Amino acid sequence: MSAAAAAAASGRILGANERVNLVVIGVGGRGTAHVRSYNGLKDSCNIVGVCDVNQAARERASALVTSSGAPKPKEYNDMREVFADKSVDAVSMATPNHWHALGTVWACQAGKDVYVEKPASHNCFEADRMVDAARKYNRMVQIGTQSRSSPNIRKAMELLQQGVIGKVYMAKGLCFKRRVSIGKKPDMPVPPGIDWDKFLGPAPMRPFNENRFKYNWHWFWDTGNGDLGNQGVHQMDIALWGLGVNELPNSVVSTGGKYVYDDDQETPNTQIATFDYGPRELVFEVRGLLTGSEGAEKGVKVGNLFYGSDGYMVLNGGAFQVYKGEKGELAMEENPGRGGDGNHMKNFLDAVKSRNRESLNAEVATGITSAKLCHLANISYRLRRMLPVDSKAGKFVKDAEANAMLTRHYRAPYVVPERV
Repeated sequence: MSAAAAAAASGRILGANERVNLVVIGVGGRGTAHVRSYNGLKDSCNIVGVCDVNQAARERASALVTSSGAPKPKEYNDMREVFADKSVDAVSMATPNHWHALGTVWACQAGKDVYVEKPASHNCFEADRMVDAARKYNRMVQIGTQSRSSPNIRKAMELLQQGVIGKVYMAKGLCFKRRVSIGKKPDMPVPPGIDWDKFLGPAPMRPFNENRFKYNWHWFWDTGNGDLGNQGVHQMDIALWGLGVNELPNSVVSTGGKYVYDDDQETPNTQIATFDYGPRELVFEVRGLLTGSEGAEKGVKVGNLFYGSDGYMVLNGGAFQVYKGEKGELAMEENPGRGGDGNHMKNFLDAVKSRNRESLNAEVATGITSAKLCHLANISYRLRRMLPVDSKAGKFVKDAEANAMLTRHYRAPYVVPERV
């Protein structure tokens, strides 16, 4: 099926000046930011619906849409109702991580284009199914690593590829984002207005607990991937980009732990991961506790460091500095901020209308790699050993225990299929 035919099958073919009918799925904290960003892109889209398992979140998001002067959007409790609605052209998904892949697959099957938050998937198996779905159904799928649409970060990456610091031998990502303890909370009855079954979706059924809901789901393996897959995946993506690779490493080793706190969190608050790329390596570090910064004169807590044969680059938000020579003298500095989500979402909406997936700045085939590195590192951390990787096969070398962790046991009917 051609792209044009697929677009027609989904309901309508959009002209370059038409607005995309969009539904935001998952309107908690990050989803609310989606609504605000799309409110600022009214020439490109109409927010025709909001979807969430939490009634209060739906109502807040709906009010935010109407406060911008737009018509009241339709409210959905179940994303499958969104996908069945033929008036909807595209969805923007800000659900918890464990819903990213299945929601994307369902959306593609229904002929919807997808903007989906980072990390692309909850595990490696899902990531590949997302690419399969995008290709089979000719859908535009953009991953929410919005640095890919930041003009200044794009310039920094171009300079690295042009040799501004010589041959890059190491990329380091930093996620020193302060995280306070989540404490311990008891299980309790599901609060009114929350569909807990749909929130858990592909994850195992568990009693409702406030610590497993509203952002803190990031710190439980069922639903999240720790800060490596939360904030860190942004810097992981930039590290890969700066190295000029979009493939898996030769091996991975990750160590760390959950230090200081005695609370409900399962994922580490301190973690180091090293990825072997032959003549180059990628190193990533997470510190959620009190810590200093890195990066010589321009200290960085959440950002990237690139080291080359002629010097090094410090990237902090949208600003970057280049230091050269034996004395590490400042050779270049640019300070514009990273910018918001608007550029990245506009890039997505433009591709929905043009049907040109090559124009996407974080197309799914690119966006899944940074997610996979986070997953590989977390598997190494959980198994407490170095893991050789068959990068072409996309699995670990002769390690059944580690390979079993590339996917999960899905809870019916929320199953990511082997074939999409």
